[in-house]
Amino acid sequence: MVAEQRHRHRRRGSTSPTGSPSPPLAPSHLDAQGRRVFELTAKSGRHDFGSGHAADTWGFDGDYLGPTLRAAKGEQVLVNVHNSLGETTTVHWHGMHLPAAMDGGPHQPIAPGTTWSPTWTIKQPAATLWYHPHPHGDTAQHVYRGLAGMFILDDPAAPVALPDEYGVDDIPVIVQDRAFDGDSLDEGRSLLAGTGILGDTIVVNGTVAPFLDVTTSLVRLRVLNASNARPFNFRFATGGSSPGSAPTAGCWRPRSRPHTCSSRRVSERRSSSGYGRAIGWCCAARRSTSAATWCRTAWFGGEDRFDVLELRGAAQLRASAGVPAGLVEIERLPPSSAVTSRDFSLTSETINGSAMSMERVDVTATLGTVEVWSITNQDGAPHDFHLHDVQFQVLGAKVLAWKDTVFVPAGDTVRIIMRFADYADPGVPYMFHCHLLYHEDQGMMGQFVVVRPGEQASLHRH
Repeated sequence: MVAEQRHRHRRRGSTSPTGSPSPPLAPSHLDAQGRRVFELTAKSGRHDFGSGHAADTWGFDGDYLGPTLRAAKGEQVLVNVHNSLGETTTVHWHGMHLPAAMDGGPHQPIAPGTTWSPTWTIKQPAATLWYHPHPHGDTAQHVYRGLAGMFILDDPAAPVALPDEYGVDDIPVIVQDRAFDGDSLDEGRSLLAGTGILGDTIVVNGTVAPFLDVTTSLVRLRVLNASNARPFNFRFATGGSSPGSAPTAGCWRPRSRPHTCSSRRVSERRSSSGYGRAIGWCCAARRSTSAATWCRTAWFGGEDRFDVLELRGAAQLRASAGVPAGLVEIERLPPSSAVTSRDFSLTSETINGSAMSMERVDVTATLGTVEVWSITNQDGAPHDFHLHDVQFQVLGAKVLAWKDTVFVPAGDTVRIIMRFADYADPGVPYMFHCHLLYHEDQGMMGQFVVVRPGEQASLHRH
């Protein structure tokens, strides 16, 4: 496999590093109601990943990927999403706390030639989030072709200062694996690939073999794993592809304090934020081979290894402030506060033995209550469990943090705790599902609604 990957890299002429420009910041304006307004257009195009030849792709406001949306806590946003594709899509705001009707899941379709205009108020801490399509049965295809982008949330009242000059010391790093057939994207799936497409070429911000010119002594890397299925264990290397021992400070979003490490796993289809001293390291990705994870088998890519991003430090680095001792205050949710405990079994592309149905409510939660969910992976395949709307904490985790997706190793059980706050709608559901997109499309997904005390769920037809 490694030899074939290297051969394919040479054939495509992508061994010489090319720049990895940050996606542009999306322009916005304030309307008469004080809302921050963005415009996004899903469209087809042609994109050169680095071979000198363009492939057919999709993107938002461009040929591949989309611009970075940025808003602040307390702001009301309005996003006009225009669909210029030849088929129906959606746009889901992954990790965002918002009303169900604005979530962008399969119940908010955008037909070709139409516009969807969700609006909501940012009611969560500063975070690195992302947006991507979520049409039932077609999510993997739409994301694979290029429809994805970051959504950064700022908090003006945050007690600490972090690098925030976008594209200079605050860097988006959108990591994806892609397969190519010549110069075209290969959308085929191996018969042995139970997780969906595992590409043999790494793309960062739409570029193969990228590098980053670093000009400050401290940089913040907002790493987003936007792959369809592949998890990563990111490491810093000292000049080559072998992992180095030099530590970097990093933080998940949002996290109570910095964490020093020499590697960072981003196995869950989600984003993280880290920052480190820039000394010309190369960021390499290697997947865990621990017996406790599904990555131990070659079928799931557990033996794969890639160079992801080269950091090229300038001869003179602009001085940066030091790493803060603390980040944000996080309220710990005690299990004793939970009013309900629920069990979820992941197996055979189903949850609790049932495949996704748009007409069925699987869970009804009550506004203002806390619940504990136990997720058990009874499959031999990998699963990431993603919950829309609410951030949760992982019980028993070493570090207190808010998450929206959690990796569940084969045969293991992960317990999470969350509070259902602010938004209730008995007629419009949120999703919970495996975020390996092929599994999601095959039916490993369920629906939950949040109701006020005394209400009953009653789904509206979209």
